[in-house]
Amino acid sequence: MLIRVEAMDDEFEFAEKVPPSFDRMENMVKDAEAKGFNPGLIVLLLVVGVLLVFLVGNFLLYMYAQKTLPRMKKKPVSKKKMKRERLKQGVSAPGE
Repeated sequence: MLIRVEAMDDEFEFAEKVPPSFDRMENMVKDAEAKGFNPGLIVLLLVVGVLLVFLVGNFLLYMYAQKTLPRMKKKPVSKKKMKRERLKQGVSAPGE
């Protein structure tokens, strides 16, 4: 039973001490906050900014084109197709 009591005393003795590896990590976290922006955050903001500029630019060009460019004309229907359509509807073509 005396051995157990000594072991318990050792556990409590180490409870107040912080392992050195954790102490280093705490210092690294403090240093990281003082450095500034995370490089990953900068890249993310840059990519999102470029994508946003691209989409807004395309939208503005589309709106400008809708206002300034003339409407597309319909393709003319050939005489042969018109004749075929009239025969389908039952109207005879003139001259036949």
